[in-house]
Amino acid sequence: MTDPEVIQHVNDLLAEEFELTFDQMRPEALFKEDLELDSLDAVDMVIILEQAFKFKIKKNEAFKRIRSLNDLHKFVLEKKKEL
Repeated sequence: MTDPEVIQHVNDLLAEEFELTFDQMRPEALFKEDLELDSLDAVDMVIILEQAFKFKIKKNEAFKRIRSLNDLHKFVLEKKKEL
């Protein structure tokens, strides 16, 4: 899967799970302020990403610092490179 395909897959997963429109899914969109996602949504996000990409992120400190969609894209791409 190429980097653009990974980003698109992440966006597709989030749009479906959290009923987001693709207009909302700008790289600079902040999860809390722009997408109105809370800490419970973050737990769901972890589960969805772990299942989709087959890696663990529960104890990863870097995931706790993710604030924007672009941060999430970078995180997933980095995890993909580690595999």
